[in-house]
Order: sequence, then C-alpha cells, then structure tokens
Amino acid sequence: MASSKAHHATGFAAGIIAAAIVARSGGGPFHPAVLLSFIAGVAGSTAPDWLEVAWWSRARRLWITHRTLTHWGIGWLALLAVSYHTLGHSIYAAPAFGFACGGLMHLLADWPNPLGVPWIAGRHSLNLWNSGHCDLIVVAASWAAAWLIGEHVWLHSMHALPWLRHWPIS
Repeated sequence: MASSKAHHATGFAAGIIAAAIVARSGGGPFHPAVLLSFIAGVAGSTAPDWLEVAWWSRARRLWITHRTLTHWGIGWLALLAVSYHTLGHSIYAAPAFGFACGGLMHLLADWPNPLGVPWIAGRHSLNLWNSGHCDLIVVAASWAAAWLIGEHVWLHSMHALPWLRHWPIS
C-alpha cells in the first residue's frame, strides 16, 4: 500500500480532477458543488482505509479484513458512474463523485504493490514495488493527471497545442 502521505497527496489531485469535471458538467468554476467535490475527493482518497475501522468500538480495531470490501474496485467504479450520471440532478451527486474519485485514486495508488486490490473478484497486483516505496511515482502520476484534466477544463487546452506541434509525425 502507498504511504499515508502518498494517499493524502494523491487525494488532493483526485479532488482537483473531481472539481474540474463537476465544473465542466455545469454550474461553472465558482459553483458550491465544485468545492464540495474537491473536499470529498480529498476525503475519499483515504476512505478505503478508514472505512475498515470499527469507529463504534472502544478498541478501534478493523471490522473487516484490510483490502477487501472497502478496496473493491467495482464498488468505487459504480459510485463514480452513478454519481457522474446524476451530476446536476441531485445535490449529493457532486460530493459523491468527488468521494468516488478519491477512492479510485486510493486503489490506483495501492495497485502497484504485491498485495494488490480486488478490482473484480480476486486481488490483482502490478507487482512493481513494495509498500511505501516509489510513492513519488504514484504522486507524480496523479498530479500529472490532475494537471492534464484541469488544464483541459479550465484553460481549454491552451497549453496542449504547442506540445502537439513538436511531436514527430509518423
């Protein structure tokens, strides 16, 4: 699993991605739903881990095995799809969308290590590195995605065209 700092750093990137998509779906960049989706994206980035804790007990032990139900990819993808489909129709859609973006970012950060995540039925791992190692790669990739999506939505890809001019044509 990625470190707690990596999950927080990727959570801010997930919040920016969610806010950009919510802003693009309607309401503009200053709509309250944009801020709510950002906050929920940051919270969702650590949710698969804190949802496992039995907050109702004094011991605060896990009520469910780590990386099982709360790390299940289908559940997070379903929340993302349903909330995206209801953006603009429900006041809960934007925060739910942000929360799902954060949760999926958490799964993507955990995926490279040997324990993996249960995307569909069983766990799958990319087996790239052990837990806590190479967090910079995960954080950089999440922020690159946030920059690309944010730049596309808020700057209307004004910086993408010069990049394309320098690419070799095959």
